[in-house]
Amino acid sequence: MQDSFLLKKKLFQVLAEKGAKLMGAGNLEGIADGRMKIGVSVAVPVPARIVRDLQTAPTKEYLEAYHSLNARLDEIVRSGAEFLKENGYEAIANTTDVVKKDSEWRTPLPHKTVATRAGLGWIGKSCLLVTKEYGSAVRLSSLLTDAPLPADVPINESHCRDCSVCVQKCPGGALTGARWKLGMEREELFCREVCKKTQLERMKKAAGIETDLCGLCFAVCPFTRQYLERECRKEDEGKVS
Repeated sequence: MQDSFLLKKKLFQVLAEKGAKLMGAGNLEGIADGRMKIGVSVAVPVPARIVRDLQTAPTKEYLEAYHSLNARLDEIVRSGAEFLKENGYEAIANTTDVVKKDSEWRTPLPHKTVATRAGLGWIGKSCLLVTKEYGSAVRLSSLLTDAPLPADVPINESHCRDCSVCVQKCPGGALTGARWKLGMEREELFCREVCKKTQLERMKKAAGIETDLCGLCFAVCPFTRQYLERECRKEDEGKVS
């Protein structure tokens, strides 16, 4: 068994080489069942050009990116789990074929929960994870392990402060505007039935596709818009050079 900090560094190198842009390790004591109490969270950003379009309406391109990013995340967390197993530890990759949502959109251990425990971000008024780097324009995955990885500092409350842009822009009025804190019930933040109905209606109207995807709440988030502005500057600099 090797030094825990070195093990974490090597694991994160593996995850980054596979495409992870944000990574963190969280202590899941009291949250996860079984022997594996360390959760590793990974995130990849939704391409800026797709997010910009979502400020107007959901698109077929967003649906395609949604599935392609999930496939990339599956590969990332599988690689991480294999690395840990090769080093003598137990690990389970929470891939899309392992983690299933029930009819209430619930999973046994949400990726968002692992992400907050691992310090990647907080739950916004949109009921989505918000990161400082990309806002909510991210797709998430996670893995569980018994490896003694040093835990990052968890985030236990919202950093949205008085901002309510996502609440105001939600076309279905599904968001309550409540500020998240650790232990809060999902229903205190949004109405799932209204959210799903609105997503289905918007996607059908905009793209002719019957699926529950929207994206407006995270596309208008100020943290997401900062990400878009950075990407826009990079594009402009590339044109100049």
